[in-house]
Formats: sequence, C-alpha cells, structure tokens
Amino acid sequence: MKYIETPLKGAYIIELEPFQDNRGLFARTFCRKEFQKIGHHKEFVQFNHSATVHKGTLRGMHYQVPPGAEIKLIRCIRGKAFDAIIDIRHQSPTFLKYFAVELDEENMKMIYVPEGFAHGFQTLENNTQLIYHHTQYYNPADERGIRYNDPAINIKWPMEPVNLTEKDSSYPLIDKNFKGIKI
Repeated sequence: MKYIETPLKGAYIIELEPFQDNRGLFARTFCRKEFQKIGHHKEFVQFNHSATVHKGTLRGMHYQVPPGAEIKLIRCIRGKAFDAIIDIRHQSPTFLKYFAVELDEENMKMIYVPEGFAHGFQTLENNTQLIYHHTQYYNPADERGIRYNDPAINIKWPMEPVNLTEKDSSYPLIDKNFKGIKI
C-alpha cells in the first residue's frame, strides 16, 4: 500500500498495490503493521456497506463527537464517488478546509479519515457501493453534521446533488460560534 498525505494533516489517500495474474487480482486493504506507519493504532470495530442507486446522490457531511469520534477508512467497490472530508478539529491549522478525491472500483483508492473530520460523498455513477471501516460503534447521540452546501466550506460538488435526506439537507450552517471538536 502507498500512503499519500493530503493537505489536511492526518488524512491519507491509500493506493493499493494489487498482485495480478491470469486469475485476476489480489490486494491487501488493511494491514495493522503497515497502518502503524501513518500512526494508526486503533482497532476497527464496525464495517458498513453503502449502496446508492442514483448518480448524483449526496450523503453527508457526517461526523461523531467525542467520545464517539471515529477514524474511517473508505473504499469504493463498485461505481464511482466524489468523496469529501472537512477538518473540524478545534485549533487545527486547516480548520474548516476540505479535501476531496474520486474513489472508484478501478483506481481502488481508499481515503483514511482521522477523528475530527466530517465526511460525505456524491455518487458519480448509478449503483455505486462503498465499504467503510470505523473505529467506533455508531451512536446516534454522538452524530452531528455540516450542511453539504455550507458557504463557509464551499465544497465544489461535481454536479447538482439529488436524493438528499431531510437530515442531510437541514444540518445547520456554520456560524462564528462553531469551534469544531477537540480531539
């Protein structure tokens, strides 16, 4: 695996290094020893699978507050997605900055999202599927979100979002009192 630092400290693009032969391919998607090279020492305790039917669907921007703050590892296994993260770590030099990457079944890239980040994605193809690894169990009491079109962040989504949930479209806008989360 290759770990590529993003402009947001602690977040990485991970490129798999598949072995290919006449049978197809094989690639490791996680190795505890290798992930320690980027400072990862927590256990992944929950894996989720997201299947989205329609191109343009937007999910996000979600995060969990402490004690439920979590690290996420995300990979697209079918289709294509524009995956975005926002640094909401209190006093981070990149506070309220975002980074985005295209994940798809062909490039096999993953994104490593540290604690203190909001996450979301927009599907770029019909029938897109993502696999998530989480270091915390989901707890609705710890869940929060940032509105996907918040002008304070100004994410450049590739297309007009569709199929937003009421929850995702009604998260509050960031105001001057937003301090992020302490990690």
